[in-house]
Amino acid sequence: MYIFLKRFFDVLISLMAMPLLSIMTIIVSPLIYFSDKGSVFYCGYRIGKNGVPFRMFKFRTMIVNAPDIRLPNGDTYNSEDDPRVFKVGKILRKYSIDELPQLLNILLGTMSFIGPRPDPVDWLPHYRPEDMVVLSVRPGITGYSQAFFRNSVDELQKKEYDIYYVSHMSFWLDVKIIFKTIETVIARKNINRC
Repeated sequence: MYIFLKRFFDVLISLMAMPLLSIMTIIVSPLIYFSDKGSVFYCGYRIGKNGVPFRMFKFRTMIVNAPDIRLPNGDTYNSEDDPRVFKVGKILRKYSIDELPQLLNILLGTMSFIGPRPDPVDWLPHYRPEDMVVLSVRPGITGYSQAFFRNSVDELQKKEYDIYYVSHMSFWLDVKIIFKTIETVIARKNINRC
């Protein structure tokens, strides 16, 4: 029952937030374009519900054709001085403004406000059998791991928290995650790991 209620609120709130997305797109688009000529949006393929790939929308924060840099353990490189991220992009990331276009993903039904953050499609072969449970729900703009730890934990720890969320998903847990996400973004906690 909660799954249907969750979807109802996802659609309702994202529709209400469309004016905000429109205003931010008008403001952010020229800033991105004149910082680094290229597309305003980044559309990367991610693993969705039931393992079905989908295109996730974000405001672009990296230079055009930025190389994919990984840490020795396979985690995505994420640093304060990442040379791939241009100046405006750093500001967008700091306040999570780059995530706003994912409201479109919510309307399309490929994402939810709250759920496990979606991984790139090439990570699926690295999922352990116990990780597969996270694919039983829509991925989220924010989630348990993002709200409480953001980028301060590695991918394996994030997956453990995702498993916990899916196993304990409830209205009150989602409310707790929303308020913790707001606190984390305002305080600008754990933006980078490296």
